[in-house]
Amino acid sequence: MKAREVIDRIKEYHPAFPEDYHGCDDYKCGDPDIECTGIVTAMAATVNVIRKAAELKANLIVVHEPTFYTSADEGGWSEDFSNEVYEEKKKMLDEYGIVVWRDHDHMHAHRPDAIFAGVLKYLGWEDRAIIDTDTGLFAHYLVDVEPQSVRQLADHLIRTIGINGARIVGDPENIVSKVALVGHLFPNEYRKPDGTKGEYSVKVIETLEKKADVIIPGEVIDWTVMSYIRDAMQLGKNKSAICIGHFNWEELGMRYMKDWLEELIDHELPVTYVPSEDMYGYIVKGGE
Repeated sequence: MKAREVIDRIKEYHPAFPEDYHGCDDYKCGDPDIECTGIVTAMAATVNVIRKAAELKANLIVVHEPTFYTSADEGGWSEDFSNEVYEEKKKMLDEYGIVVWRDHDHMHAHRPDAIFAGVLKYLGWEDRAIIDTDTGLFAHYLVDVEPQSVRQLADHLIRTIGINGARIVGDPENIVSKVALVGHLFPNEYRKPDGTKGEYSVKVIETLEKKADVIIPGEVIDWTVMSYIRDAMQLGKNKSAICIGHFNWEELGMRYMKDWLEELIDHELPVTYVPSEDMYGYIVKGGE
């Protein structure tokens, strides 16, 4: 089976996209007409993921996030300055004969979202979650969990995802039971049904006021929801955020992809999920 045939099966599995789609889902390097020897699913084609793919003799890596450090993710480096990291990484991919294909927009087009289906499954929450779509830019996943401290909930994320730690806003000893997985807390605007503009972060604050004790967001800024939670904490209210980072937040979706991709290709090729590894380390007060 050629790499292109694997990708064609993936695209057939996904919701149909317009023929004139020109988004980020595409080949990022390599020859898609090579015979595929094995597949790696990963959040990103990091250097260590590439090395692991080569060790596994897999020459197709399917990723969710960019490979070469730009939002456009055009599959190369077109800026007006040299990038030695890009050059060495691209050389490594070429020497190993690896094809990289990005699967981002198609994964998020599923209902339910194919990334968060995996997140919920491997966190053990798939039967506890409901989707709250009245939120502007993103759907929220609302989850009822057994009452536990914020510290215990953060530890569950750390252990299950396999990350180095988590940042929190709020009291780590607060007991929580209503969790909301929410989108990226940028100053994003959206158009309300009545035509006026809304800010996504305001909808997240509404979620905390009405439906959740603790949020697990994607990426964050400090001056909207995080500041609201800090003030809530200082007023003695039970509101918290557990911040683990964008890639860590979605990592389990690519673990889940391995499950359904094996079925999709009738187990004709080995498929391996390779964690992209937590990019964040933590230096805490006192050097502990």
